[in-house]
Amino acid sequence: MKHRKGRVEVICGSMFSGKTEELIRRVRRAQIAHQTIQVFKHKIDDRYHQTRVTSHSGQDFVAEPVTCTADIIERLSPETTVVSIDEAQFFDQDLIALVEQLAHEGKRVIISGLDMDFRAEPFGPMPTLMCLAEEVTKLHAICMVCGEDATRTQRLINGAPADYDDPVIMVGAAEVYEARCREHHEVPRRNGKHGG
Repeated sequence: MKHRKGRVEVICGSMFSGKTEELIRRVRRAQIAHQTIQVFKHKIDDRYHQTRVTSHSGQDFVAEPVTCTADIIERLSPETTVVSIDEAQFFDQDLIALVEQLAHEGKRVIISGLDMDFRAEPFGPMPTLMCLAEEVTKLHAICMVCGEDATRTQRLINGAPADYDDPVIMVGAAEVYEARCREHHEVPRRNGKHGG
């Protein structure tokens, strides 16, 4: 089954909000509809499996690990009607042009990723992809401090909030990150003040 119109769907939110789980759900539904699917993941994300996208709850789906947008272009099959990209925040800005091209070609593009980094600042190509998408689903996790809806990712180093000047990309899971609400998200700034 082919799509009559291309579209871009972005699934975003903090860590532990269920982004990959939702991506897998949509991909499985496309599989049931006998659509030709390709799933890509950034090679840097090897927390659970090299060749599968895997949610924190253990759901998974086969995926092709790549290091950049050019790798996706190289591996795309002309028969593919659904292109799915997990952890899109790790990709270069060329991903934006590719996603737009795929949608113009009539493909359904499903993207998941963090919309904000640990500093609560826009992350990689995600903000632009959200603007260009036909559908944006922003998922919430549970704040590990107060139990309210969490929209931010708290990085912890030895139990303390990571410093603003720390590298943006640091792959990890529950041992390094927590979901937090706006009130409880902390990032020590260079000037000694906390922000979030």
